Amino acid sequence: MILLDYQDRRPIYEQIEEKFRMLILRGVLAPGDRMPSVRRMAMELSINPNTIQRAYMELEQKGLIYPVKGKGNFVADVTEIQKKAREDFCRDFQKLVKNGLEMGVKEEIMIGLIRETYKEENR
Repeated sequence: MILLDYQDRRPIYEQIEEKFRMLILRGVLAPGDRMPSVRRMAMELSINPNTIQRAYMELEQKGLIYPVKGKGNFVADVTEIQKKAREDFCRDFQKLVKNGLEMGVKEEIMIGLIRETYKEENR
């Protein structure tokens, strides 16, 4: 489920947090789903449990997961977070397109880049 990139300059906990955030926001992990235990994830990834705990703490602070004492961590209902993230994306994307237009990037090139990125991500 989670693959780490040891060439990545970011700390491992940030990579783990990002991977789970994407799984949650894409709906792969649904609201109410139980997150893998800290101990199990640490064993699977061969890393310190504190690293997993820190990633989970980041996810909890962002409202993506919540703890249940004695039961573990669960995926929160992220409908509002998804809505805001999509709005932020659209705003950022529009700024990017405007910057491209100001630099003389043609519409066909922008659309081509979008198609190319979709192909790469859907392999």
